[in-house]
Amino acid sequence: MIVLSTETPGDHWEIEALLDTAFAPGRTGLSSYRLRDGVDPVPELCLTARDDDAIAALAGTIRFWPVSIGEAAAPALLLGPVAAHPTRQGEGIGAMLILEGLERAADAGWERCILIGDEPYYARFGFRRSLAEAIAFPPPTNPNRILAKELIKGTMKGVTGTVRKWRAGKTRHAKT
Repeated sequence: MIVLSTETPGDHWEIEALLDTAFAPGRTGLSSYRLRDGVDPVPELCLTARDDDAIAALAGTIRFWPVSIGEAAAPALLLGPVAAHPTRQGEGIGAMLILEGLERAADAGWERCILIGDEPYYARFGFRRSLAEAIAFPPPTNPNRILAKELIKGTMKGVTGTVRKWRAGKTRHAKT
């Protein structure tokens, strides 16, 4: 049985090794990493997945990062990375992490979540390209891979502009 837990500081190096295995060390050159640089993830939303033996190897991980969108600085979550260990893919670990993370995000009062990914995969979690058509990521990003999900219905309406790095001191859950 898989147990999901909030990430701890002791998980750091094991998570980094898993992400390197799943995505290759060059992953940090992606535009989404520039939005994360110097910004802490939202700790209560960063999860690990392990077998019910607490010392078991890491089976999966997910992180969420605060970002703002456009000149209005609409707060949003940036989902990612999410990864399951290559030997554990196909077991539904990624889906469990995404569903739990999104539920926690909604419970914490976040209104919207965005990501860069494949709509056929992420649509089952409510992410749509149509909700993200008015937003852009820093280049190089394929605009067809920008997806959004409203954690509260209607909260992507009127949200436009470029996704920007979170500014320290900004109120996380400001209504826009």
